[in-house]
Amino acid sequence: MLALRVQDRWPGQRGNIFCIRETNQELDPPIEEIERVPIISLKRYGKRLSIVLDRPINKRCEFLFLTKKYKTKEGEYEQIFWRTQKALIERRPRVKLTTYYKDRLNVIIDNNERYPWRFPESNIEKGKLPVGDYALKGENEILAVVERKTFDNLLAEFGRMQAFHQQLGELSAYKNSALVIEANYSDFLNPNKVKFYTPSFTAKAIAELYALHPKLTIVFAGNRKLANEWTYRFFCAINAHENDTPHETISNLIENYGTCPDAKGGIYFEIKKKIVNDLLEEFQFSMIKEIFPEAPQTTIRKVLKDLEKEGIIEKYGKGKKSYWKKG
Repeated sequence: MLALRVQDRWPGQRGNIFCIRETNQELDPPIEEIERVPIISLKRYGKRLSIVLDRPINKRCEFLFLTKKYKTKEGEYEQIFWRTQKALIERRPRVKLTTYYKDRLNVIIDNNERYPWRFPESNIEKGKLPVGDYALKGENEILAVVERKTFDNLLAEFGRMQAFHQQLGELSAYKNSALVIEANYSDFLNPNKVKFYTPSFTAKAIAELYALHPKLTIVFAGNRKLANEWTYRFFCAINAHENDTPHETISNLIENYGTCPDAKGGIYFEIKKKIVNDLLEEFQFSMIKEIFPEAPQTTIRKVLKDLEKEGIIEKYGKGKKSYWKKG
C-alpha cells in the first residue's frame, strides 16, 4: 500500500531516516524481498503513524508525514521521516505533548447531576444523556462519556451488579469512555469503611469490572476535586486529538489496512496454539513453516524447544529428517 525509498536499512545507525515516496507501484526493476513481518499495532498519534511489528527486537517505529510550503515558489512538498525504536529512545528533544489544542470544550452535563463538576473556559449545556453523567460534544456526535461515582455510589452498585454491568457495557460502547470514582482503591479494602461488604468481596467486584469491560477506562481519582480535574484533562486531550487533522497518507493507510486484531501474545503463541491443538500427532518443521510462512525460523525453533521442555512434544531424528511427536 505504501512504498518508500529510504537512506538506510532497518534499524539504521542514525535512527532518524529520511524517506522518499516511491511512485512506481510495480517497483521496476524487480526487487528482492528481505523480510515480511506481521503488524501488531497501527495507530495515529497526532502527525505520527506508530507501528509495532510482531518480532522480538527492533519492532517499534513511527513514520512522520509532513507537508511543507516551498520557500521560493508556490505549492507544497512532502517530507517523510522514519524513526526507529533506537531514535525514539536516544533522542531527547524538547518535550512536546501530542495532544495540544487551544479551544473551548463543549460539555454536556446530565440533568440528574445536582452538584456538577466544573469545566473552566468551556461551553456547558444541560441535557439528558443516553448514558453517563458528562459528555464531550463534537460537531454532530458525542466524542467521550464519563460516568461519575462516589464511594457510596459504587458500593450501592455492587448490590445490583448485573444492572451495573449493562450500564457499563453501554458506556464502553463509546470510543472514549471512563468510569471515574471519587475515592481511592484502598478505601474499598478498608473494613472500617465498606461496612456491609468484606474487603475480599469488594476487591473481587472491582476486579470483575476491569475484566468484563476491558475497553472502559476505570480511574480511582481519590476525591471529588481530583476526579473533576482528571475528567477535564481527559476531555481536553480527546478534543485535541479529534481536532488534529491527520496527514492524508496516514488516514488512507489506517482506512485501507483496517483495525489490527486484539493482541494475544503474537506469532509465538499462535504457533504454540496451532501445534498443541491442530497439528497431527507427528509433524515436521516444514509443516509449521508452511502454515506460518512469515514467521522467523528462530521463533518456530524456540516454540518447539519450549514445548519439549514442557514435555508436550518429543523430538526424533536429526537434520532434515527429524520430526516431533506429541506426548
